Amino acid sequence: MAARPALSGAAASKLRIVAGVVLALVIVAGLAVHRVLPESTFADIAGDALYVAAVYAALVLVAPRLRSWIVGLITLVWCMGIELFQLTGIPQQVGAVFPPAMLVLGTVFDGRDLVVYALTAVALLLIDTAILRRTTSRA
Repeated sequence: MAARPALSGAAASKLRIVAGVVLALVIVAGLAVHRVLPESTFADIAGDALYVAAVYAALVLVAPRLRSWIVGLITLVWCMGIELFQLTGIPQQVGAVFPPAMLVLGTVFDGRDLVVYALTAVALLLIDTAILRRTTSRA
């Protein structure tokens, strides 16, 4: 997989801005899915995919110089870790006391989510790598 080239301070700043905008758009889309769509398999899968995209964008925002495959791996480990954490019941208890926490921690384990997380993380990694190749080939 392609590595991000050594970024200058200005390039890292630009990448952070793009990642911040993407993160904001993904959060808005995720909240819209959560609030507008009726509970369904589609809404659940869309929410899972947007959660992965938010984690990926947040990582690029805070660490723009990380290699794409490392961002993808951290994203996947984080999302799967959160899903497995749901097996403890703690996220559901926290969500009962503080409902917004459910947007980050979820509530109950669903094995299908692990598949969605993996597929989405790979798709994001491929998209990121393609964009990276395209932008570096122009330079």
